[in-house]
Amino acid sequence: MTATAFEYGPNHACAEGDYLLAPPNPAERLDTSIAPRDRRRLELQAALTAAGIPPRPEDREAIDSLSALSGSINTTIQRWLHHTL
Repeated sequence: MTATAFEYGPNHACAEGDYLLAPPNPAERLDTSIAPRDRRRLELQAALTAAGIPPRPEDREAIDSLSALSGSINTTIQRWLHHTL
């Protein structure tokens, strides 16, 4: 069984010399937003991956084109992909 950050704390050195990272501090997050098209692209890639269809580099043009469609169309595509699980 391997040790976790919860067992030894966030700065404990592992046997291999690696250090576990401390959890992110929400107060230090950048105050930026993702454009709707970029959010749809990321959500579509995640839905494809979850459905067992990892996007390939040559799929980028199709994913970009689908992400340019309206949010309702993108939601429908993601719903279809979720039903394949």
